[in-house]
Amino acid sequence: MLYETIGIIRHSPGNVSEIKDIVLATGQMILRNGGVIRDIANWGVFALPRAVSKNQQRHTKGHYFVMRYDCGIAANEAVRQTLAIEPRVIRATNVKLGDGKLERLSRFGKVEWRKMEG
Repeated sequence: MLYETIGIIRHSPGNVSEIKDIVLATGQMILRNGGVIRDIANWGVFALPRAVSKNQQRHTKGHYFVMRYDCGIAANEAVRQTLAIEPRVIRATNVKLGDGKLERLSRFGKVEWRKMEG
């Protein structure tokens, strides 16, 4: 199945290594369970729609990333659970994009990124 995960990681100015660590760990988990990563994109830092409290911290900005991958249900559930308990992740959501049929998946293209000015 084709899945897409959108994650929001706490914003730490100048500390991109946290984002890399989380994305790397998530990708390794997918690969270990027989999945294939189709696309990873870094959206950058954006203001959250509203302030979010997680782990006794209040967040107003977050670093967004998107990952598209093919894997089984068990691997997707492991990714979801891991991101849910990770203290550096503010929010994460997984969406099933397709049922694995190639003709239906062709409509999902590359993840487009918006550039923020300033």
